[in-house]
Amino acid sequence: MSTGLDLFATLHRIVQQAMGCVPGAQRGSLLLREGERLVTRAAVGMEGVLPARGQLPSDAGPASAVPLDEDDEDARVMDAAAWYRARLPGAPALDRLPAGATVVLTPVRVHGRPRGVLVVEQPADEAPSGERRARLAALADSAGAALERRGLYDDKARAAQETRLLEDVLNAVAAQASPQDLVEVVSSGIKSVQIRPHWSAVHLVLLDGAERDDPPAGAPEHAPALRVYRVPRRAPTAYWNNLRDGALVAGHDLGASVDFRFCPDSGAGSQIELIEDGIRRRVRGIAVSPTDPALIEPAIRRAREAGIPVVTLDTPPVAGSSALAYIGTNNVAAGRLAGEMMARLLPGGGAVQAQMTSLRALNGVERVEGFRAAAAGKAISVLPPSENQFDTSRGLQRAVEALERQGGAGAFGACSENGPAWGRAARDAGRAGDLKIVAFDLVPETIAMLRDGTIHAAVVQREYDMGYRAVEMLHHVITRGAGEALAGLPALVPGAGPPSPRFIDTGVDVVTLECTPWSHPLSDHLTLELHRKAAIRRRGATGTGALELLVVVLDIEEEGHADERAHLDRGSLVGRALGAGRPVVLDASAPEALGMSDVVEARRRGARTLVGVPLLTRGAALGVLVLESERPSACSPDELAQIERIAGTIAVALENVRLLERMGRRQESLVNTIIELSSPVVPIAPEILVMPIVGTMDTQRSGRFMESMLQEISRRGARVVLVDVTGMEAVDAVAAHHLLQASRAAGLLGAEVVLVGVAPAAARLMVEQGLDLGRITIRSTLELGFAYALSRTGGRIVHGRA
Repeated sequence: MSTGLDLFATLHRIVQQAMGCVPGAQRGSLLLREGERLVTRAAVGMEGVLPARGQLPSDAGPASAVPLDEDDEDARVMDAAAWYRARLPGAPALDRLPAGATVVLTPVRVHGRPRGVLVVEQPADEAPSGERRARLAALADSAGAALERRGLYDDKARAAQETRLLEDVLNAVAAQASPQDLVEVVSSGIKSVQIRPHWSAVHLVLLDGAERDDPPAGAPEHAPALRVYRVPRRAPTAYWNNLRDGALVAGHDLGASVDFRFCPDSGAGSQIELIEDGIRRRVRGIAVSPTDPALIEPAIRRAREAGIPVVTLDTPPVAGSSALAYIGTNNVAAGRLAGEMMARLLPGGGAVQAQMTSLRALNGVERVEGFRAAAAGKAISVLPPSENQFDTSRGLQRAVEALERQGGAGAFGACSENGPAWGRAARDAGRAGDLKIVAFDLVPETIAMLRDGTIHAAVVQREYDMGYRAVEMLHHVITRGAGEALAGLPALVPGAGPPSPRFIDTGVDVVTLECTPWSHPLSDHLTLELHRKAAIRRRGATGTGALELLVVVLDIEEEGHADERAHLDRGSLVGRALGAGRPVVLDASAPEALGMSDVVEARRRGARTLVGVPLLTRGAALGVLVLESERPSACSPDELAQIERIAGTIAVALENVRLLERMGRRQESLVNTIIELSSPVVPIAPEILVMPIVGTMDTQRSGRFMESMLQEISRRGARVVLVDVTGMEAVDAVAAHHLLQASRAAGLLGAEVVLVGVAPAAARLMVEQGLDLGRITIRSTLELGFAYALSRTGGRIVHGRA
């Protein structure tokens, strides 16, 4: 019975049972239609026939050549040699076929229509009996039912991913993300939503209104300028981006300034430097995801000695650390869940490979420890883990070497990039689906491999929650005190009392493509993730003042984004898409594409299919979304329609950004005018200035106020500045701080600031809040302040009649 965990095993078992229905059966396979091609998805006894050591899935020729039609219900028999020559041209071992061998072909239907064929080779030209024919038909129906079930869950996952992608695009624009960040969101989203084309590159080409001073040689006169934004083939992992988003949203909700830093992946040294820099800057709190917990512990201790609270997230600190708390996953328990899923995938046991980022990273070590504990007693042996040392190319190389050297029935990826490394290695070895893989986290490549059956299950952390709760914890420690903030939290090491670090377990989910008794289906998890983010923000915390917090995590980006300038070539793919106002799909090797500049460049990168979709809004084009695939005929009509929907959302979002930018410029001009009018500098006597303040005194206003005041002091040689606060909304702590700064700056130029017009309510508020204005002279009215200023400058008031 299918559990929904392993479609490959289900189809393989069906082929085995079909061979049992045919006397003397030598080989069996299951071929499925994918687009215009047939693909071998399961095979038994085909090691000497399929190319590349029995690689699956394996191309089996054009789908139109399948000798089945809509009305075909029964199995049919045909010559085995002719079948293999048509399906596997040039395949080895065909000369070893028994004389007179035939193949029995039974149609596999999905939703009532032919989707593929179940093939069993037999030594003689003999039609199966009625009973055997019925059993073959029942097995073909079982294969169709398994494919239907998988297809329904894949459709739900694709729809959920598209919805999330559209929301991510809108959120990126609302957050005023850069074009590089936007194209990264789009690139990773499309690659995980559309897994069959295997998009190798996604570019965003925008029309740029700014003219270049150095047009390229040969560029047509007045050719429109372009900005081309390219994402590296290996962009930063979505895991760290999600964690960053949680931290920044928490800072916004709590009124804290979050300085989020990605550090290089070369080791803990860079993290130590960033922590030391935070200590020098006197940040109010630090959260760090330690690359090497033991190595950075002295830096954590120095921060605590300087009065700066520290928490770790994603990776726990060493035992007895000076960190106040660890916010993240119970890694041992999460590893046990992964081990339990592997035991279900390998009911007969077997050797399992493992890989982590670093043997010094405590999170990966604990996950493997939990995995071993769950596998114990289940005939599963866990081989010594390898490490990729935060290098994805090294991880793939070591995964390939491990499979070649030791083989194995399964593989465990203990960190986010390790699961996809095992997946790519399994494909290279022709073992996609056969090698049972349990991964960690839901980066786009893991999602794609879950959907195509290369990865079977993923243990998914809640990294957004980690980032949010780390900032929230620091805020609570600073504003409420460590005792109250940590009260009731368990010790990181069970049984240890204070001052042992406390532990906030953010939890994990087990995710598979289909629904099982032990996991969430991928489509439901993507929806659940959005609901959780909303629930986190509904906790209702509010800020109590500006706090600067430092968050330091790992950066595994291998190369930077590219931002290029160019001029439009109307004969290029981009030019044709803009000129036609509709999508253009090109075969990179077609004669019409040979002279296109951007197609020639893409062909050098190995592209076989190129797609350009214009970004249209209100009848105008803002640019083109360009996609490249190394597969021929990679983009189906359904996939193109989906890309058009995504491009439409991008276009609307970009148009809104441009409208907001124009409105923002107008608003800024208006605000500047208001500020100038609300804080004029008025000379009322030799060496005496008056500066009335109307409204609030925030950081931006304070800078303009101080700049105007210092310029007038210098220009007019003023000795006294009367700052009239009669029109201020409130003289609170922030305003008092800015007024003190203005007074000190004026003193450096030899002038004195006198505060006048403090209302009784403002005076009472200042006393209640314990505000100290230092040595600023204060007078209750402008008249008394003016008299004081005259006494300081040697002037006097003369009363007389005209």
